[in-house]
Amino acid sequence: MRRVVFNQKGGVGKSSITVNLAAISASKGKRTLVVDLDPQCNASQYLMGMESFQDGEGPKPNIGTFFGQTLSFRIKEKSPREYVHATAQENLFLIPSNAELGEIEHMLESKHKIYKLRGLLKTLEKEFDAIYIDTPPAYNFYTLSALIGADRVLIPFDCDAFSRKALYTLLDNIQEAREDHNEGLAVEGIIVNQFQPRARLPQQLVEELLQEGLPMLNTRISASVVMRESHDRAQPLINMAPRHKLTEEFVALFDELDG
Repeated sequence: MRRVVFNQKGGVGKSSITVNLAAISASKGKRTLVVDLDPQCNASQYLMGMESFQDGEGPKPNIGTFFGQTLSFRIKEKSPREYVHATAQENLFLIPSNAELGEIEHMLESKHKIYKLRGLLKTLEKEFDAIYIDTPPAYNFYTLSALIGADRVLIPFDCDAFSRKALYTLLDNIQEAREDHNEGLAVEGIIVNQFQPRARLPQQLVEELLQEGLPMLNTRISASVVMRESHDRAQPLINMAPRHKLTEEFVALFDELDG
């Protein structure tokens, strides 16, 4: 299964959701790969630590290396497995991101490289049980590449009016990507993140979206300072705090997705 976590609005928890679902998958014995398409490298730093990016480049080869080599016939292509790095957690692997993605995006668009990622993922799917793709907070070349290469879309949603307005545009973009490039793509569900159950507005927004028939997942993810601690330690919650309430919510979300 190739899942992309996508929302063109920033600050909704894409990287946190991607990494923690992938870490739970790995903890259950599944060989799991995270692909980081965000030039900010948040998922990569979460899994490999800030010290791995002190030189400003991060681990190599990375996803920037992959896309860069597609722009020149003079570069000998690396095998797909060469982009994959082991993490500190057993069964959990990463194709890290790089700031170079922002520099080469226009060239990739102009040379119509939009299907390259799908080819890479289909090859790696033979080796991994699950692939999770983190995306930048924009609808651009990289997010469209991810939608073309994925089977399912997970949409993080934080409960405010701005997020709701952006949600409709996002769903239109997914529908367009499905019709034009990937007819097998399906929205797996909308994840309510940083949920405050005692606040009136979040409850009201979720109820209204359910009434509209949107695919809201049952599991809600709370806001907690433990998530920041998890980022700082470069340890997913399932490893750092397996009995914490937030970890249990992520496990429940994973179980809901896996049926």
